[in-house]
Amino acid sequence: MKIKYFSFLGMLLAGIVISFSSCLRLDSNLYNLSDKITEYKLDNYTGTQDFILDASYTIPDSLITKFTLSSQAPGETSPTTIHAIYIGSISKIATDTVIMYCHGNKWHMDFYWQRAKLMANTGSKNRFGVLMIDYRGFGLSEGTPSEDGLYADVDAALKWLNGNGLSNSRLVMYGFSMGSAPATKLTAEPRSMTPSKLILEAPFASADVMAADGTQLNMPGSYFTNLKLNNAEEIKLVQWPLCWIHGMNDNFLNYQTHGQVVYDNYNGSYKEKHLVEGADHGEIPAKMGFAEYNSVLLNFITQH
Repeated sequence: MKIKYFSFLGMLLAGIVISFSSCLRLDSNLYNLSDKITEYKLDNYTGTQDFILDASYTIPDSLITKFTLSSQAPGETSPTTIHAIYIGSISKIATDTVIMYCHGNKWHMDFYWQRAKLMANTGSKNRFGVLMIDYRGFGLSEGTPSEDGLYADVDAALKWLNGNGLSNSRLVMYGFSMGSAPATKLTAEPRSMTPSKLILEAPFASADVMAADGTQLNMPGSYFTNLKLNNAEEIKLVQWPLCWIHGMNDNFLNYQTHGQVVYDNYNGSYKEKHLVEGADHGEIPAKMGFAEYNSVLLNFITQH
């Protein structure tokens, strides 16, 4: 009798999920755009942040450039204007190593500003340039978020770097959380530039795994999303060195079902991993320690 009851309950729950899938779809829930802004405040931003660095990490105003880019995804009839911030001297891009930082699904660049500053302090202040963008629909960027738009927006940033003299050998792709999708995709299947290294912090395996983890139902991911995001497959095409960093207490993207799968599927020239005890999804730099975090990035970028 219990078996029949639980079988019926399972079918009932599945029916409810399918019936209300328009409310639960990962397509829209993946993009967290709830914090609206009218300007970028950077260090003056007072909203919620994962961590706040002390004054020693401050970037001089002369090395912060805010600008816009035009991005056009396949099939679009007109370009979309997206916002970007470059940390470093634009005149030195032709000789610098640059980190293309692809942020997560939350809000806008103000939320990720502390992370960008931390990267710009890797090794020594502004040893590496750092470029960050707000994807379409995020922050002040125009348009509506989409998977094709995500790739087009990051590629527009790479075109800008290339136009300012950056070579493939000095481009490092860095993807955090949702940003691991464009970082991995554009390393596996290069467009405007071919990155020389790939760093993934708290990456996801695929949209299907996210759907399965989120619903706890053994149902095809297509019930919940039309997204084709699949780092676990894309990583198989990456031949450049890989650094994977993940919190062992990540309650959003479990390191075993997500990051570990991506890491295991990589078959390129070199890979290393850093699992951070006690760190939840946004806590890795703070739990690892900012100096150690920077040391990991510096060693990977300079030695591999």
